[in-house]
Amino acid sequence: MTASFDPAPIIVTALFGRGDQAFFDAERSTYFPPERNQLAAHLTMFHHLPPSIASEVKQRLIAETRGVPAPRARIADVISLGRGVAYRIDCDELAAIRARLAEAFAGLLTPQDAGGWRAHVTVQNKVEPAVAKALLTELRAGFRPRPVTIAGLAAYWYRGGPWEMLSKHSFAG
Repeated sequence: MTASFDPAPIIVTALFGRGDQAFFDAERSTYFPPERNQLAAHLTMFHHLPPSIASEVKQRLIAETRGVPAPRARIADVISLGRGVAYRIDCDELAAIRARLAEAFAGLLTPQDAGGWRAHVTVQNKVEPAVAKALLTELRAGFRPRPVTIAGLAAYWYRGGPWEMLSKHSFAG
């Protein structure tokens, strides 16, 4: 069965430049529970789009990236997820892209994707709250906001484990 007929939901993420991806992956490798760490670090834009719109997702990601300069973004803060910790990403241009995609897919969004979006990269999750609070304190102690490169957008099939690439689209430059 080819991916275009696969009933798996679609996840859409922003892609980081190499150096930033390496930084987030190292943080995730250090702090994420090893038995749960099946994925590279990522910035999810949509958690669950229906597989029936795979070709439209690809076309819209192409339209949002082809010939478009990479958005300016920054790692703005370290935030609590309650049972985990993440880096908050500020990027008005990426938020605008997400808003356009959300509008295009409005009737197809799950409640999670239809609600507000908080751009972040999770580096720890599903730990005891006290463990998460300790890491939050540790990471905030040395934290300084800094630029981060958003290199593109990607769509993946979700089958319960590691994600399978559906399409990848780079910004210009």
